[in-house]
Amino acid sequence: MSHLRRKAMLVLICAVVLVWSVVLLWTHSLYASPQQPQVVLLRLHDTIQPVSEQYISRGIARAADIHADAVLIELDTPGGLLDSTRTVVRDILTSASPVIVYVAPSGSRAGSAGFFILEAADIAAMAPGTNAGAAHPVVAGGTVDPVMKQKIENDATAFLRSYVSRRNRNTDAAQDAVLNSKSYTEREAEQLKLIDVIAPSNTALLNAIDGRTVTRFDGSSVALHTHDAHITPVDPTLREEILDRLMDPNLAVLILVVGGLLIYLEFNTPGTIIPGALGTLLVVLALFALNLLPVRYTSLMLLVAAFALLILEAKFASHGVLATAGIVCLVFGTLTLVAGPIPEMRVSVATAVGTGVAFGAITTFLVRIAIRARRNKVLTGPEALIGSIAIAQQPLEPRGQVMVHGELWFAESPAPVSPGERVRVRGVRNLTLLVERIPDSPSPAI
Repeated sequence: MSHLRRKAMLVLICAVVLVWSVVLLWTHSLYASPQQPQVVLLRLHDTIQPVSEQYISRGIARAADIHADAVLIELDTPGGLLDSTRTVVRDILTSASPVIVYVAPSGSRAGSAGFFILEAADIAAMAPGTNAGAAHPVVAGGTVDPVMKQKIENDATAFLRSYVSRRNRNTDAAQDAVLNSKSYTEREAEQLKLIDVIAPSNTALLNAIDGRTVTRFDGSSVALHTHDAHITPVDPTLREEILDRLMDPNLAVLILVVGGLLIYLEFNTPGTIIPGALGTLLVVLALFALNLLPVRYTSLMLLVAAFALLILEAKFASHGVLATAGIVCLVFGTLTLVAGPIPEMRVSVATAVGTGVAFGAITTFLVRIAIRARRNKVLTGPEALIGSIAIAQQPLEPRGQVMVHGELWFAESPAPVSPGERVRVRGVRNLTLLVERIPDSPSPAI
């Protein structure tokens, strides 16, 4: 009987487990069927450079990890570096999820490099009151050989054509933005078939493109499911935010100048430690930021020449000629240090002049003080009294006391000296001053 009971209990337990499993599977299927679409949101309101390039790459990789239905890049940029642009375009073309590039909010632009990114998207969209284009490649800092200019233009247009035609967009209008620096409003871009949608907001855009079938760059077709999608923003990391601030050439130059002055202060007053450590940190940060930017090495040579001229001015009396030449080299070197393709990625005139004049004047002043201090005699100890004038307080025959700098010292004189006569200190021996009478010394008072 007990054996039958055990069998019955075992059957009952199995039945309960089976029913519970069926209920769980049914509940999961019930809630999973109307699964809300997911869209990863990236906000690129910055220049296109290595830091923003890494941010976009990380965001697209994040979308692939969570199997997002789409990636939405909200774009507002004046342009940037062509090498970084190529990397961003490559990430967009090879993204596992469809990529939507949206020039927004109103008043934004996709200038220069931003136009290349806009045209690379599976869905290109713009908000009302935005513009895109003016994508002619720029080489900052002087004229370019006509042949080299033609090479740069041909390379940029070929790069643009390589994916614009695959996106079934207007290749001629896209090339006009490069060759003739054409810029288009959102309406013009839509009429010329450079973009697919005009929408006032992210939600309106995602609802407008829901159900569309896009042809990916690899030739596969994907239907977009973006209606009432859950938007997952990807924020920049702390490292990316810090590096992004340092990518401003004006800030990088200021940090470099301040760091240089702190290091000089450490050399001038050794042992303080804090100025040297902080200055080294600032210089390393500035050099790291400048390493990510297109730096001219001829400008670095100008900066080195400026330092040499400022030091020479402090050492040789040139009536300010060497200092002026050094400051001029410093200003021009700073101004042309970063060969950015757009004004936002170059050192401004105000920053160059301000830092050049201030740093040149401060450096000249400090170096001159340091050199003068090394040339001066020691101002402490008995040796500092050599050459001073003393007044005899007792008869020196040959030993007695004299008053020098408000202090009483024992002194010896080879010739007799009466009290009140002036003597000059010629040396020191065993804390005794060796003096000699000044011939013009007045007679002692009675």
